[in-house]
Amino acid sequence: MAAGSGGRGAVSFRREKYVPDGGPDGGDGGRGGDVLVVADSTDTTLSGFRERRSFSAGDGRAGAAGKRSGHQGADLTLHVPVGTIVREGETVLADLDRPGAVALAARGGRGGRGNTRFATATRQAPRAGELGDPGEQRHLHLELRLIADIGLVGLPNSGKSTLLAALTGAQPKIAAYPFTTLHPNLGVAELEGGHTLVLADVPGLIEGASHGAGLGLEFLRHLERTRTLIHVVDASAGVDAARGALETVRAELEAYSHELAARPSVVAFNKIDLPEGSDAADLLAAEVPGSFRISAQHGDGCRELLLAAAELAGRVIRDAPGPAPAGLHRVYRPRPRRVVTTDVVREDGGFRVVGELVERMVRRIDLDNDEAVARLQRKLAAAGVDAALAAAGCDEGDTVLIGDAEFTYTDDGLS
Repeated sequence: MAAGSGGRGAVSFRREKYVPDGGPDGGDGGRGGDVLVVADSTDTTLSGFRERRSFSAGDGRAGAAGKRSGHQGADLTLHVPVGTIVREGETVLADLDRPGAVALAARGGRGGRGNTRFATATRQAPRAGELGDPGEQRHLHLELRLIADIGLVGLPNSGKSTLLAALTGAQPKIAAYPFTTLHPNLGVAELEGGHTLVLADVPGLIEGASHGAGLGLEFLRHLERTRTLIHVVDASAGVDAARGALETVRAELEAYSHELAARPSVVAFNKIDLPEGSDAADLLAAEVPGSFRISAQHGDGCRELLLAAAELAGRVIRDAPGPAPAGLHRVYRPRPRRVVTTDVVREDGGFRVVGELVERMVRRIDLDNDEAVARLQRKLAAAGVDAALAAAGCDEGDTVLIGDAEFTYTDDGLS
């Protein structure tokens, strides 16, 4: 993602009839546009970002005569689903966990100052302006973690998608082969009093999911935002297989996150519409207190299961410390404190001056303008760069690098 660069400051002088010696009137360049990420998309996935990976905001326009400032560059707003996390490497820049959340992904560059800004009592006709700062360029990773009240977990083909359809009316893809669900599905269940619950059908987990087997890490991340879990177990596979399935899923949750494993949950022994499933469910329900016997295919026991899970989810909300934040908010990244550094390091064939502020000074200067270069020399000397170079052993004629610019060291300063 690339924010817009600032526009160049204008170098201009007032020229009008009867005003023979008009002063400088160059306007400032416009600020570059920002890149913003906003959680307000109607999409439930980030698939729209799969094909296009590069995004750029608008550049600021150059200043003009008559002290006219250039137009600001247009901001670029990327719309993402609620629950999107914006990361740079391993650092989380923003967690867009509710509608209206905004993250500043890349900041636009400041516009250059026109020559009007440099007029003084002793220098009344400055003939140099500043270049605009380049916009930030960042390589960001967008990661979606679904936000749901209840998450459905279990091995592949345990009946989670069928249960989601029975509880919410959602229409996920359902088939009789493993890994039918490749992406999490969401559904909304209605309760009495107009209350609603969001349910997430997460693709089936397999042994080793906590270590990435079967894309398990991607699926387990979605469960981190759920308030409670429903373990869906295929009882028709037999008592021993059902016990093993429940233990496998619980073990993977524990291996991934102790907090996730300790989340309130209920167990649903599914497929009691089959004779072998009904018999096994009777035995298993006696072993697991508070569990439910259900048939997701025919809806038997599903309503009671939903109400029990809703009660657990409501208890989590009631016990949460403090009120949940609401409304529009913006996530700002703190900018590092600007410190003038005079660090000098030796490089092949010369010396390099290191420091963000010093490099920014050089970037903003038109090196083809002698007056601008002379002003830069004074600023660098005031920042202690000349003294630091002399202390590092820099001699007359040595090459000095600052950012992408190359200078020659002399007794009178850099040239």
